[in-house]
Amino acid sequence: MEKMRNKITNALSDFLFEYETPRQVLVRNRRVGVVCRIIQLGVLAYIIGWVFIYEKGYQSTDTAISSTLTKMKGVGYTNVNGTEKIWDVADYVFPPQGDASFVVMTNYIITEGQSLGKCPELPGKHNCTSDADCEGGSYKRSMTGRCDNTTKTCEVIAWCPVEDDQHIPDPPLLMSAENYTLFIKNSVTFPLFGVSRSNLVEGIDANYISKCLYDPDKAPLCPIFKMGDIVKLSGFNFETIAKVGGAIGIVIDWTCNFDVDKRKCKPEYSFHGLYGNPDETDNARASVGYNFRYARHYFENGLQKRTLFKVFGIRIDIIVQSLARKFDIIPTLTAIGSGVGIFGVATVVCDLVLLYLLPKREFYKNMKFKYTETQGQPDNDSFDLDPNAYYGIGAKPGQVQDTGRSHDPESDGGSVETEVRVTMT
Repeated sequence: MEKMRNKITNALSDFLFEYETPRQVLVRNRRVGVVCRIIQLGVLAYIIGWVFIYEKGYQSTDTAISSTLTKMKGVGYTNVNGTEKIWDVADYVFPPQGDASFVVMTNYIITEGQSLGKCPELPGKHNCTSDADCEGGSYKRSMTGRCDNTTKTCEVIAWCPVEDDQHIPDPPLLMSAENYTLFIKNSVTFPLFGVSRSNLVEGIDANYISKCLYDPDKAPLCPIFKMGDIVKLSGFNFETIAKVGGAIGIVIDWTCNFDVDKRKCKPEYSFHGLYGNPDETDNARASVGYNFRYARHYFENGLQKRTLFKVFGIRIDIIVQSLARKFDIIPTLTAIGSGVGIFGVATVVCDLVLLYLLPKREFYKNMKFKYTETQGQPDNDSFDLDPNAYYGIGAKPGQVQDTGRSHDPESDGGSVETEVRVTMT
């Protein structure tokens, strides 16, 4: 028991009060030294240039919670076949609630006085020569089974007269939409840092808003945008997109550094065509533009009727993207620790060069690694020999002689070897 207790005590003492450090070998080799320093400089440049300067690895990040409100202003005027009409916001904006996504009508096809009944289809749709061509079914359930002799099309149960949308007005009927204005009010909150900001930043007051109009160079913070400018900055021609409709994204970018005054956190606006390519010249592509239908119902002499609109418009999507940064000790230490770990790449590469590529690789292996003797052979410690010395073979017994230092002519760095002759009596 006493012997067992001593072993446990010694093992515990060794564990608590002893420190092990790896053995290092200083190799004087110019080529290996240059390779090592080049790799270390590359790692250092990566850590400083990429991790800390470009990626801001010393800062923590947060994204914002955002809210966006919009308001359109402007009046449109049309004169179709002698019929004059004034269009205000209630007529040309869908939906009217001021959301971050809405449509501004720029062109339309109107079908007035529709009522439920039976009427022939338009020429070119469901053509027929006899009633047999107009039999109803799973795909033709609205047909009455009668062929109209005048139009040579099938009769259908529908809102009559049926809509004729084969000819889109050109130029667009509401070209005046180019002068409409859009007011955007956007607020963001970064919960991690407890900071809230609005695009109505310092200096953007009621007096300024009443006079300003957004310009990327002269008034980059003005929250009022002209529709023609929005389309132009997105890369489209207004008349082209107004005819058949399209979609444009307004991106509000909040990229902020809260290590400086938060008043420097200001929005940047950019504009992108989201539907269709402004450079596209292929007129045969399918489903060009953006359109939808809506109807205004009313009663006339007790009969329900409606006016159907096929609306072509510009869909506006306001997209908020955000990224805020601030110094934090935890990501800083993490970035430094990972960088220090990458420095080990230099050691691995240099070891591979030393041990496998250089002509004197066997010599470097002997210097780097300490080998144990096989069972039954005496080891260095049994003779109290210096493990860092080089021992020759063929010494006479009873003599230990230091023959001094000799330079290896093959060593690039002028490596020095110590030869010790050992003899036994």
